[in-house]
Amino acid sequence: MGYSGMAAFIERLEEEGELIRVEQPVSTSLEIAEIADRMVKNGGKALLFTNNGTRFPLMINAFASQKRMAMALSRDNPDEAGAEIESLFDELTGGSAGKSLIKKLASLPLMLHYARLMPHKKRRKGRCQQNIMERPDLSSLPVLKCWPHDGGPFITLPAVHTFHPETGKRNCGMYRMQVYDSLTAGMHWHRHKTGAAHYRAWKERGQPMPVAVTLGGDPVYTYSATAPLPENIDELILAGFLRRKRVSLVRCLTQPLWVPSDADIVIEGYIDTGEDLRTEGPFGDHTGLYSLTDKYPVFRVTAISYADDAIYPATIVGVPPQEDVWIGETTERLFLSPIKLTMAPEVKDLHMPPAGVAHNLVLVKIDKQYPGQGMKVLNSLFGAGQMMFSKYIVVVDGTTDIRDYDAVINAVAANCRGEQDIMVMSGPLDVLDHASDSFSFGGKCGIDATVKSEEEGSVSGRRELLFADESAMQSVAGRVKSRFPDSVVSWQTGRYGALMIAVDTTDLGREEREEMKLFASEVEAPGRAGVTIVMLEEGTDMSDNLIVLWQITGNTDPHRDLLFGNNMVIDATFKRPGRGGFSRRWPEVVASDIETVKRVDERWSELFEIPLIDSPSRRVASLKKGSGAELSG
Repeated sequence: MGYSGMAAFIERLEEEGELIRVEQPVSTSLEIAEIADRMVKNGGKALLFTNNGTRFPLMINAFASQKRMAMALSRDNPDEAGAEIESLFDELTGGSAGKSLIKKLASLPLMLHYARLMPHKKRRKGRCQQNIMERPDLSSLPVLKCWPHDGGPFITLPAVHTFHPETGKRNCGMYRMQVYDSLTAGMHWHRHKTGAAHYRAWKERGQPMPVAVTLGGDPVYTYSATAPLPENIDELILAGFLRRKRVSLVRCLTQPLWVPSDADIVIEGYIDTGEDLRTEGPFGDHTGLYSLTDKYPVFRVTAISYADDAIYPATIVGVPPQEDVWIGETTERLFLSPIKLTMAPEVKDLHMPPAGVAHNLVLVKIDKQYPGQGMKVLNSLFGAGQMMFSKYIVVVDGTTDIRDYDAVINAVAANCRGEQDIMVMSGPLDVLDHASDSFSFGGKCGIDATVKSEEEGSVSGRRELLFADESAMQSVAGRVKSRFPDSVVSWQTGRYGALMIAVDTTDLGREEREEMKLFASEVEAPGRAGVTIVMLEEGTDMSDNLIVLWQITGNTDPHRDLLFGNNMVIDATFKRPGRGGFSRRWPEVVASDIETVKRVDERWSELFEIPLIDSPSRRVASLKKGSGAELSG
């Protein structure tokens, strides 16, 4: 039935042996993030830092396992919540959109049951208001600086509460907040988000925008703030459904907003919509690269309150996998049924691999019944809700397990007939996509890897672009190296018959890059029609499949970087500004600095009884090409 605050969740984690308390002093500047990065990538437990320079213990890595995500949802497995949502949809729809009146009436008791889970308002103060700071001060919270080139400390798990000034519809979203000083912070909501839409509405009225930020409370509040709900659907209704108990709300002290009464910390304030936007960032983001400086609204604090046993929750993002991977997996399970019902009923499974950082790669399994159904699903998903931000979507059918990446690649190789089954288009992209030529707009690619029917044409005789033999790949690699000796550093033949070429882009101009791609696409391999060639940035660990796939999906714009000829070429190198010809800034890879890595290495045995875990930053250090958050030209 949910938790009455983070302390209750921590108690449960300890009972299950899923928490490590760190009593020794650890800095909120870089050190905690470096420790958390090591833990999250190695199956580590949740961490509670009780000696961080503030009165508030800090918890991190709380969601980084399937078991802990299930515990956060008060269930044995996240699939249970997904099954409950599927049952709810079946009951309310009768399994189809064309539901009869009798079935609608039959579902009335169920609807009334869930109506009892709607948030309700309390007249008295809540747990979150047990203490009120006489002088509100953001520096009293253990806010993390996560990575060396971050613009400052960031609140990373805030549930931001707003409402529309005309409709009164409320929203609870998760938008990172850079702390500028004791009373101001940046509010980083993207143009597509509901919070940004509320801001525009308040700005049109010329009025200040009330905002409340809650931290902690029942962990389902944190999850619900991240959930891809349709606009104007209240996240607190989802929270009530997940915790099987409605959310109790209390009125803020200084703003006309209501927040969960059992939150751990509440930061109240407003945004002066007539005030100029302020520079925010850089920030080491979930893409594994820095999101660079941009202009965002300024949040001004009017009050801070907290519970007696308040815990400050935090997370880090960066090179995958991070904590958000398990949050994303839970979303896959919970929202598969709504996707099937409202978008594509033939969808049987959906998966976002960690390397795709949620929006760069989606794998979909369907029950194919007629010709063209794979393309139909691709078109449906590219235009549906937050799926519209997806860059690559691959559709398979039959018995293919989309969480078995070997099986997916085998399906692509067996059923994809080159350009005929690869759909490249333009559309909206996530604001954090760095590879497109235009901000939040660029190329997208759909791959129909379903088994083709007679009407769709045989796959026999198609251009063979995968599973090239060793001699063919060696021949192509040698010829490309001979043509571009100063840029091609090395190559490796992949396990799937793809040729990976490491390219030094430091002095590579745009014309030279295009010449290399064209040459590579046209050079003929002996005994075959073609080879798949992947151009990767020099320094990429080509033996690490996750890192390679992360580079491919993150560093490409399908319109610009996929080239079909005798061979298929995928250009996943860095696109440098200046001489490199890229019109936008290109971000650096996120990694800890060597001083922080050494400091944590030296203190490890003092902090933990487990063997030393090596820093994941060493894994990507060779991809860092500069000294800041972005590449120079």
